[in-house]
Amino acid sequence: MLRFLATAAAMWVAARIVPGIHYTGSALALFGVAAVFGVVNTLVAPIVKLFTLPFIIFSFGLFLLVINAAMLLLTSGLATKLGLGFTVDGFGPALLGSLVISIVGAVLTAAFREPEDR
Repeated sequence: MLRFLATAAAMWVAARIVPGIHYTGSALALFGVAAVFGVVNTLVAPIVKLFTLPFIIFSFGLFLLVINAAMLLLTSGLATKLGLGFTVDGFGPALLGSLVISIVGAVLTAAFREPEDR
């Protein structure tokens, strides 16, 4: 649940600071966008990573940035079809947006997670 909330917040931040990423929906719709993003990253991304493994290895993992941008573009397309008000204008904003979403999501998840019992 924490990761889901962090992803929703990170997508909102990306829409606020990355030119070319737009969000015009409600807070509830943002949770829908985060759910679509989660489904895309759970079902589609592993398959794409498997088929592009030689490119990932050859680029020392940098091709993963391209895959993450493509997953954000796919999320934008699905969110548009679902009427969620989230759009990404192209590959450049998707690349920058995927970086912002990854960093903000990781920071929020780390900041709010429960301390481990040792």
